[in-house]
Amino acid sequence: QVQLVESGGGLVQAGGSLRLSCAASGRTSSINGMGWFRQAPGKEREFVSGINWSWSGTGTSYAASVKGRFTISRDHAKNTVYLQMNSLKPEDTAVYYCAADRTYTRILTTTGGYDYWGQGTQVTVSS
Repeated sequence: QVQLVESGGGLVQAGGSLRLSCAASGRTSSINGMGWFRQAPGKEREFVSGINWSWSGTGTSYAASVKGRFTISRDHAKNTVYLQMNSLKPEDTAVYYCAADRTYTRILTTTGGYDYWGQGTQVTVSS
């Protein structure tokens, strides 16, 4: 089993920045890839960004809506994935979830392939 704990959410004004963290514990050696998703009230959970964890290289992927503003990174020594969010917009307001998969050697952009999820952290961007 893998446990994921997100932190770093909060309230920020439009144009501001936040850095989310996702700390993994348990059988972290089983993780292949990790992703960030978000869910706004009344909307489906959507892909934000993903990064490979276990295979060579530093593959990353971003949703078109956040590309150029958000940066995903990983720290194996700390078993942590980060999401640096800059130039935040009110439409970025959502609960942000971290997820991990143990099967695929590619970055997953849909929720179905992920095996583990964190509890979420709220990000609110005021206009």
